[in-house]
Formats: sequence, C-alpha cells, structure tokens
Amino acid sequence: MTQPINLSVNLNKVALLRNQRDVGYPSVLAAARTALEAGAQGITVHPRPDERHTRRGDVLELAALVAQDYGGRPEFNIEGYPDDALLDLLEAVRPDQATLVPDMPDARTSDHGWDLPAAAGLLGPAVARLRARGIRVSLFMDPEPAKLQAAREIGADRVELYTGPYAASLGTAQAAAVLEHYRDCGIAAQAAGLGLNAGHDLTRENLPALCRALPLLAEVSIGHALISDALWLGLEGAVRAYLDVLRPTVRGARAP
Repeated sequence: MTQPINLSVNLNKVALLRNQRDVGYPSVLAAARTALEAGAQGITVHPRPDERHTRRGDVLELAALVAQDYGGRPEFNIEGYPDDALLDLLEAVRPDQATLVPDMPDARTSDHGWDLPAAAGLLGPAVARLRARGIRVSLFMDPEPAKLQAAREIGADRVELYTGPYAASLGTAQAAAVLEHYRDCGIAAQAAGLGLNAGHDLTRENLPALCRALPLLAEVSIGHALISDALWLGLEGAVRAYLDVLRPTVRGARAP
C-alpha cells in the first residue's frame, strides 16, 4: 500500500509580492488560511536573513494558525540554512518539521543539496539540537542515492529530494533514466530508514510520474508553480487542483 502524500504549500511568493509595497497585502496569513481550508495538509516558509519574502512576524503568526484544527492538525515546515539565527527561531517556534538547506543567505533559491559527509560537522550538532526540541528534521539533498545513508547517520528523520533535475529532464531523451534514478533514491531512503519528501519545480504536469516512481513519498512542498496557477485558478482552486493530482496516489500509513 502506498501512503498519503501530503501537500505543503510554500507561501514565499505570496510574501514576496506583499513586500513589493508597504500596504500589507496580499496577506501571508490569509493565504495560509485559504490553503488549509482548501485541504492542504501543511504550510512551508523559508525565512531568509534579509526578509525579502517571509518575515519573522509571519513565522510567528503562522505557528499560531497551524495550531488550529482544519479537519486534522496541519503541519508547519520551516526551511533554511542552519545558522544560529534560524536555529534560535526554530527552537522558539517548534514547527513540526525543519528542512535544512545548504544555500547561503543571498541565494535566489535552493538549487542544490547538502554535500555529505563533508557537511556532517555543521549538520550534526544542528540536527541534534532540533531533534532535542521534538522537531522532525529533513535535509535537502541532491538525487544521489549513495549520500542518503550519511543523512541518516547524522540523525536526520527525512530527506527532501531536490527535484529540479527531474523537472528539467522532461521532454528530453534522458527523462526516463532520470526518473529511474529518482526511483533508486526512494529505495535508498527506505533502506536507510529515512522518510521521503520532494520539492522544487514540481507542477501539476510532472507530479504524477514522480509520485508513481516514489511510492513511499510522504510530502511535496510546492510554491512557485502553485502560486502561479492561482493567478488563473484562484488560490483555493490551485490547492484543490494539486490535491486532485496527488489523491490517486495516496493511501496507507504516515511516514516517520
């Protein structure tokens, strides 16, 4: 039996649009409420030090929102580079999940995974610190099966596979081989005892094949494509459209 695949809506693009003017809208909190009422199982944000999109105040407001019941308690996922400022924020908020990414503060977006075991010295203490607070830790990783065991060895609960290469391969002669490589990553994650998430450049068009290749996929985090689709479908409609894509693949027990 395959397991439910949760949809976590990344709201950074909503925050980015709001920050273009000093008028306070669109509201990140209202967007989160709309997404959850439409059935999304979680909310994701990636607060950066320059606050160019999600701000600390947003994180605090969202933490209070997800504590409510939307037909089941939604999950709060906070992404970021594990410097002291982020770790302090995570300890204060205690989200359900922290997704640690290797990009530096000035990076435009997360476009590569951790280099393990080289980064173990940085990640090991951060992972231990977060898990001591009851926070599930996911590491953003390139689709390299050999590195996933190292993620488990430093204490990670899950990995989030960077799916940019998968999205870029579609329509090319390499597409089938790339998808098979992701399937190998799913097998390697399971063998290592890791839960499996995925994110980056995922769309309604490319999700189905990835979900079929990764039957133990627990969560997808989607922002850019979903918010773009909302321009035509509305935010509620976009969330429901992504849930419709995921629904045929979801049945069974939750991942760790």
